[in-house]
Amino acid sequence: MPRQRTERLDRARVADTALRLLNDVGLDGLTLRAIAKELDVKAPALYWHFKDKQALLDEMATEMLRRMTAEAAVGPAAADWPEHLARAMRLLRAHLLRYRDGAKVYSGTHFTDLSYAPPMEAHLRVLADAGFTPAGAARAWLTAYSYTIGHVIEEQAAGEGPDLAARAERLADHPLAAAAGEELFRAHDRGFETGLDAVLTGIAHTMAPR
Repeated sequence: MPRQRTERLDRARVADTALRLLNDVGLDGLTLRAIAKELDVKAPALYWHFKDKQALLDEMATEMLRRMTAEAAVGPAAADWPEHLARAMRLLRAHLLRYRDGAKVYSGTHFTDLSYAPPMEAHLRVLADAGFTPAGAARAWLTAYSYTIGHVIEEQAAGEGPDLAARAERLADHPLAAAAGEELFRAHDRGFETGLDAVLTGIAHTMAPR
Protein backbone atom coordinates (compact mmCIF):
# COMPACT_ATOMS: atom_id res chain seq x y z
CA MET A 1 0.00 0.00 0.00
CA PRO A 2 1.52 3.39 -0.96
CA ARG A 3 2.32 5.75 1.89
CA GLN A 4 -0.21 8.53 2.32
CA ARG A 5 1.31 11.89 1.42
CA THR A 6 1.17 14.42 4.25
CA GLU A 7 1.31 18.20 3.97
CA ARG A 8 4.78 19.60 4.53
CA LEU A 9 5.31 21.34 7.85
CA ASP A 10 6.93 24.75 7.37
CA ARG A 11 6.87 28.21 8.95
CA ALA A 12 4.00 29.41 6.77
CA ARG A 13 1.76 26.48 7.66
CA VAL A 14 2.52 26.81 11.38
CA ALA A 15 1.81 30.55 11.36
CA ASP A 16 -1.42 30.12 9.41
CA THR A 17 -2.60 27.42 11.82
CA ALA A 18 -1.67 29.60 14.79
CA LEU A 19 -3.68 32.53 13.42
CA ARG A 20 -6.73 30.32 12.93
CA LEU A 21 -6.37 28.80 16.39
CA LEU A 22 -5.94 32.26 17.93
CA ASN A 23 -9.61 33.02 17.30
CA ASP A 24 -10.61 29.97 19.34
CA VAL A 25 -8.27 30.17 22.32
CA GLY A 26 -6.95 33.75 22.48
CA LEU A 27 -3.37 34.78 23.06
CA ASP A 28 -3.11 33.27 26.55
CA GLY A 29 -4.32 29.89 25.32
CA LEU A 30 -2.12 29.87 22.22
CA THR A 31 0.69 27.50 23.12
CA LEU A 32 3.11 25.58 20.93
CA ARG A 33 1.60 22.40 22.34
CA ALA A 34 -1.91 23.46 21.27
CA ILE A 35 -0.67 24.38 17.79
CA ALA A 36 1.17 21.06 17.47
CA LYS A 37 -2.02 19.21 18.40
CA GLU A 38 -3.93 21.17 15.77
CA LEU A 39 -1.29 20.21 13.19
CA ASP A 40 -1.26 16.60 14.41
CA VAL A 41 2.48 16.67 15.13
CA LYS A 42 4.60 16.46 18.25
CA ALA A 43 5.45 19.78 19.91
CA PRO A 44 9.24 19.37 19.40
CA ALA A 45 8.65 19.42 15.64
CA LEU A 46 7.71 23.10 15.90
CA TYR A 47 11.04 24.01 17.48
CA TRP A 48 12.74 23.31 14.16
CA HIS A 49 10.94 26.41 12.89
CA PHE A 50 10.44 28.60 15.98
CA LYS A 51 12.70 28.65 19.01
CA ASP A 52 9.91 29.88 21.31
CA LYS A 53 6.43 31.42 21.36
CA GLN A 54 7.77 34.94 20.80
CA ALA A 55 9.43 33.83 17.58
CA LEU A 56 6.09 32.40 16.46
CA LEU A 57 4.27 35.63 17.37
CA ASP A 58 6.79 37.54 15.26
CA GLU A 59 5.96 35.35 12.27
CA MET A 60 2.22 35.63 12.92
CA ALA A 61 2.46 39.44 12.97
CA THR A 62 4.46 39.36 9.75
CA GLU A 63 1.83 37.18 8.09
CA MET A 64 -0.88 39.55 9.27
CA LEU A 65 1.07 42.40 7.66
CA ARG A 66 1.45 40.47 4.39
CA ARG A 67 -2.29 39.90 4.20
CA MET A 68 -3.04 43.52 5.05
CA THR A 69 -0.58 44.78 2.43
CA ALA A 70 -2.14 42.58 -0.24
CA GLU A 71 -5.57 44.02 0.53
CA ALA A 72 -4.28 47.59 0.66
CA ALA A 73 -2.93 47.24 -2.88
CA VAL A 74 -6.52 47.09 -4.17
CA GLY A 75 -8.29 50.39 -4.75
CA PRO A 76 -7.54 53.96 -5.82
CA ALA A 77 -4.90 56.11 -4.18
CA ALA A 78 -5.98 58.61 -1.54
CA ALA A 79 -6.36 62.22 -2.62
CA ASP A 80 -4.23 63.75 0.14
CA TRP A 81 -2.17 62.78 3.18
CA PRO A 82 -4.95 62.99 5.84
CA GLU A 83 -7.18 60.75 3.74
CA HIS A 84 -4.26 58.41 3.09
CA LEU A 85 -3.45 58.08 6.79
CA ALA A 86 -7.11 57.65 7.69
CA ARG A 87 -7.53 54.83 5.17
CA ALA A 88 -4.37 53.13 6.36
CA MET A 89 -5.44 53.27 10.01
CA ARG A 90 -8.94 52.01 9.23
CA LEU A 91 -7.44 49.10 7.31
CA LEU A 92 -5.05 48.34 10.17
CA ARG A 93 -7.89 48.35 12.69
CA ALA A 94 -10.09 46.18 10.50
CA HIS A 95 -7.34 43.57 10.11
CA LEU A 96 -6.47 43.49 13.79
CA LEU A 97 -10.12 42.99 14.67
CA ARG A 98 -10.26 39.88 12.49
CA TYR A 99 -8.19 38.04 15.05
CA ARG A 100 -8.95 37.56 18.72
CA ASP A 101 -6.30 39.56 20.61
CA GLY A 102 -5.01 40.63 17.19
CA ALA A 103 -3.65 43.97 18.41
CA LYS A 104 -1.71 42.31 21.24
CA VAL A 105 -0.18 39.84 18.81
CA TYR A 106 0.73 42.58 16.33
CA SER A 107 2.18 45.11 18.76
CA GLY A 108 5.64 44.72 20.23
CA THR A 109 6.72 42.08 17.73
CA HIS A 110 9.60 42.09 15.27
CA PHE A 111 8.84 41.40 11.64
CA THR A 112 10.70 38.37 10.31
CA ASP A 113 11.39 39.72 6.83
CA LEU A 114 11.22 42.95 4.84
CA SER A 115 7.50 42.70 4.07
CA TYR A 116 7.00 45.90 6.06
CA ALA A 117 9.45 47.95 4.00
CA PRO A 118 7.45 48.59 0.77
CA PRO A 119 4.23 49.70 2.54
CA MET A 120 6.19 51.81 5.03
CA GLU A 121 8.10 53.47 2.18
CA ALA A 122 4.83 54.16 0.36
CA HIS A 123 3.16 55.68 3.42
CA LEU A 124 6.14 57.87 4.22
CA ARG A 125 6.41 58.90 0.56
CA VAL A 126 2.86 60.27 0.62
CA LEU A 127 3.76 62.40 3.63
CA ALA A 128 7.12 63.47 2.20
CA ASP A 129 5.48 64.48 -1.09
CA ALA A 130 3.06 66.60 0.96
CA GLY A 131 6.03 68.52 2.39
CA PHE A 132 6.77 66.67 5.64
CA THR A 133 10.42 66.31 6.57
CA PRO A 134 11.63 62.69 6.86
CA ALA A 135 11.53 62.98 10.65
CA GLY A 136 8.11 64.66 10.55
CA ALA A 137 6.73 61.97 8.25
CA ALA A 138 7.98 59.23 10.55
CA ARG A 139 6.55 60.92 13.63
CA ALA A 140 3.19 61.55 11.95
CA TRP A 141 2.91 57.93 10.88
CA LEU A 142 3.92 56.62 14.31
CA THR A 143 1.44 58.89 16.07
CA ALA A 144 -1.51 57.65 14.01
CA TYR A 145 -0.27 54.06 14.18
CA SER A 146 0.16 54.13 17.98
CA TYR A 147 -3.33 55.57 18.43
CA THR A 148 -4.83 52.79 16.30
CA ILE A 149 -2.95 49.97 18.04
CA GLY A 150 -3.87 51.32 21.47
CA HIS A 151 -7.51 51.77 20.54
CA VAL A 152 -7.84 48.21 19.26
CA ILE A 153 -6.09 46.74 22.31
CA GLU A 154 -8.63 48.46 24.56
CA GLU A 155 -11.50 47.64 22.20
CA GLN A 156 -10.67 43.93 22.16
CA ALA A 157 -10.05 43.84 25.90
CA ALA A 158 -13.46 45.42 26.55
CA GLY A 159 -15.31 42.78 24.58
CA GLU A 160 -19.02 43.05 25.21
CA GLY A 161 -18.29 45.28 28.20
CA PRO A 162 -20.28 45.51 31.44
CA ASP A 163 -24.01 45.87 31.94
CA LEU A 164 -24.25 49.64 31.50
CA ALA A 165 -27.42 50.00 33.56
CA ALA A 166 -25.85 48.15 36.49
CA ARG A 167 -22.65 50.15 36.05
CA ALA A 168 -24.58 53.43 36.11
CA GLU A 169 -26.35 52.34 39.27
CA ARG A 170 -23.06 51.58 41.00
CA LEU A 171 -21.72 54.97 39.91
CA ALA A 172 -24.81 56.96 40.91
CA ASP A 173 -22.66 59.35 42.96
CA HIS A 174 -20.35 59.91 39.97
CA PRO A 175 -22.67 60.96 37.13
CA LEU A 176 -20.00 61.86 34.58
CA ALA A 177 -18.20 58.54 35.09
CA ALA A 178 -21.55 56.74 34.83
CA ALA A 179 -22.46 58.52 31.60
CA ALA A 180 -19.07 57.64 30.08
CA GLY A 181 -20.01 53.97 29.87
CA GLU A 182 -21.53 54.19 26.40
CA GLU A 183 -18.39 55.81 24.96
CA LEU A 184 -16.03 53.50 26.81
CA PHE A 185 -17.67 50.16 26.16
CA ARG A 186 -20.09 50.40 23.24
CA ALA A 187 -19.36 53.13 20.68
CA HIS A 188 -16.16 51.58 19.33
CA ASP A 189 -16.62 52.47 15.67
CA ARG A 190 -17.74 56.03 16.31
CA GLY A 191 -15.14 56.46 19.01
CA PHE A 192 -12.34 55.29 16.75
CA GLU A 193 -13.34 57.71 14.00
CA THR A 194 -13.66 60.61 16.45
CA GLY A 195 -10.25 59.89 17.94
CA LEU A 196 -8.65 59.39 14.54
CA ASP A 197 -9.99 62.75 13.38
CA ALA A 198 -8.53 64.38 16.50
CA VAL A 199 -5.15 62.72 15.87
CA LEU A 200 -5.04 63.80 12.23
CA THR A 201 -6.09 67.33 13.15
CA GLY A 202 -3.33 67.44 15.73
CA ILE A 203 -0.78 66.21 13.19
CA ALA A 204 -1.92 68.88 10.76
CA HIS A 205 -1.48 71.63 13.36
CA THR A 206 1.80 70.48 14.89
CA MET A 207 3.74 68.47 12.29
CA ALA A 208 2.50 69.29 8.81
CA PRO A 209 4.38 71.86 6.74
CA ARG A 210 3.02 75.35 6.92
